[in-house]
Amino acid sequence: MTRSALPSAVATSDRVLQVLAVLAQQGRAMAATELMEHTGMARSTLYRQLARLKRWGFVLESDGGYAPGPLSLQLALGFDLASHLVRQARPGMVELSQQSQESVGLIVAVNDQAICLDMVESHHSLRCSFEKGRSVPLRTGASAKCVLAHLPPAARDAVLDSQWGTGTPEREAARQALEAIRKAGFATSESEVDPGVWGCSVPLFGASRQAAGAITLMAPVMRAQGQEAALIRMVVVAAARISRQLVLH
Repeated sequence: MTRSALPSAVATSDRVLQVLAVLAQQGRAMAATELMEHTGMARSTLYRQLARLKRWGFVLESDGGYAPGPLSLQLALGFDLASHLVRQARPGMVELSQQSQESVGLIVAVNDQAICLDMVESHHSLRCSFEKGRSVPLRTGASAKCVLAHLPPAARDAVLDSQWGTGTPEREAARQALEAIRKAGFATSESEVDPGVWGCSVPLFGASRQAAGAITLMAPVMRAQGQEAALIRMVVVAAARISRQLVLH
């Protein structure tokens, strides 16, 4: 998330959470100057927020860089144990990975980002992975387009406006592409996020019939070529099974 992608105004009480969110999304130690660029905060304001986060153990400082601290790890572990979506999706993801011999990720939308909640790795030495905790903008790639296509209309329109601008030809083209994804029931991409990676993403639906997230199969293009239709069917079937579990439980 860059400064330009941030809301135009962040409430004073939310600034400490904004800093923590940027650190979580970047997934690495960041210098104060980088954090200032990503948050738009003045140096003095940023240091006040960092001091609060360090005091509570949410941030560690080392060699002039700031990274998520031990309390952030405890939150992540607690999320893994408590998340209904992760628990219900995991067995189906494992089965799909074994059937396809490829990596499978669980993706959700948070604000304007697609975030990987869980990952089942392929056993191939050459494999594709969307690391657990990694996030990308809701713009390109099968995962991002699939979860964006299945957001509630107001949320989807807000992301389209922020990414492509209101009333632009690019926004209309993106809207039409998302509508096609909704009708097809899946999204595919090739080398849109990572070079040489083919992906297929299918939404997961809970009891409310609103999309809870998506599962994405990721494979090297060289292994996926000629197998796309079979791989798409595997992901569609796996997503239907997981969705049934979400409804029943």
